[in-house]
Amino acid sequence: MPSPTHDSLIELFRDRPQLAVEVLRDLLGQDLPATPLARAENFTFNTRPSDDIEPDLVVVLGPPPSPAHVIIVEIQKDRSKDPRQLARYAAQAWLMLKCDATVLVVCPDARTAEHYARPIDSGLTGYRPHPRVLGPGGIPAITDPQQAAAHPELAALAVMAHGRDRKVVQAFAAALTELPHDYAAKYYEHAYDMSVPEVRRLLEEIMKSTDWPVHSPFAREHYGRGKAEGKAEGKAEGKAEGRAEEAAKLILLILDARGLDVPDDVRARIASCTDLTLLETWATHAATVQTAHDLFDEASEQDR
Repeated sequence: MPSPTHDSLIELFRDRPQLAVEVLRDLLGQDLPATPLARAENFTFNTRPSDDIEPDLVVVLGPPPSPAHVIIVEIQKDRSKDPRQLARYAAQAWLMLKCDATVLVVCPDARTAEHYARPIDSGLTGYRPHPRVLGPGGIPAITDPQQAAAHPELAALAVMAHGRDRKVVQAFAAALTELPHDYAAKYYEHAYDMSVPEVRRLLEEIMKSTDWPVHSPFAREHYGRGKAEGKAEGKAEGKAEGRAEEAAKLILLILDARGLDVPDDVRARIASCTDLTLLETWATHAATVQTAHDLFDEASEQDR
């Protein structure tokens, strides 16, 4: 059964798919295609006649019609998953999307990270994939508040990996006061859920001594307890808004990457749209339209 740590780590990567790119490129030194397009997608891999197998998260780089690279993000707190399953994920991604695939395993535990860092004996001659693994030792201990504010996702991971160092938690807490309240609450929640009890207590202690916005819905729930229902509702709304924002950004990135002129009224219409179904339709057409305005015309034709 997934744990709060597992779920928060996946949500952290899902909220910002570019984080998987930064981890592989900046922390683990892997070359990746130069593209500003990175999106989280829902995939179920299948190994007939066996059951469907679902990875934790799939991040696809490049425009939808021609993906350039696939990153399969797996969160492992222990050594229960057969490494050959990771090899199957990569093979299935290559078969489905016809591009190279990398498996990124994020492990809060050092021994688990060491276990999954070995090349995988898949059982197929010549196919011995080597997952890229991010363990505690690969996560920088961020003690500079400015650096933490510039990279809040990594700062949250640093609290998970190095939270026993008071300076790491202090830098994270200081960074939260520089972020918009909604984002600060989200990153605090991720860091809290991913941390061990000892680090959680330190987080609570330090946050209570700062200018943390305790009037925010998240803070009222956390310090007052007993407001779980309101938190769940707000979290669902926040997820929907975040997905709409990411979809709008993806559409604009595709149009810009194709060199199309995107007038201000088109940008405003895309950015203000909250209909995920419509945004997905626009994203599909963004790869083929001749002008930015054609985006809306093609979507209208499809609805008729």
